[in-house]
Amino acid sequence: MSDQAERPDDLAADLPAEDAKLVTLARAVRARTRASEGAAVRDLDGRTYAGASIALPHLRLTALDVCVAMAISSGATGLEAAVVLTDVDDVDTRAAGDLAGDGVPVLVGDTTGRIHTKLGTRAG
Repeated sequence: MSDQAERPDDLAADLPAEDAKLVTLARAVRARTRASEGAAVRDLDGRTYAGASIALPHLRLTALDVCVAMAISSGATGLEAAVVLTDVDDVDTRAAGDLAGDGVPVLVGDTTGRIHTKLGTRAG
């Protein structure tokens, strides 16, 4: 998890339309799959990827890790933003940081889509 957490009173009220779309995508994929987490990312070309957490006996991935893998496998060279909807307090942004570098915003919200925290990715 990044140590660059920001907890404003109402982060969702100030979301640009592009980030609100990520929230909608993350909510939809989580609801559709009934997964514990949903996430969505936007790459440097504006393409979006949404994914849910995976919990199989031999494969466990966070929703954000799924999105990062989808972006990489589609040829993305970086990320502009990410959203993670989860009940977990500690969101691991390392994989996103490996692709995005430092300081890319990762908005974290509860499973209903209420955004409560803004993190930043960290490379390395």
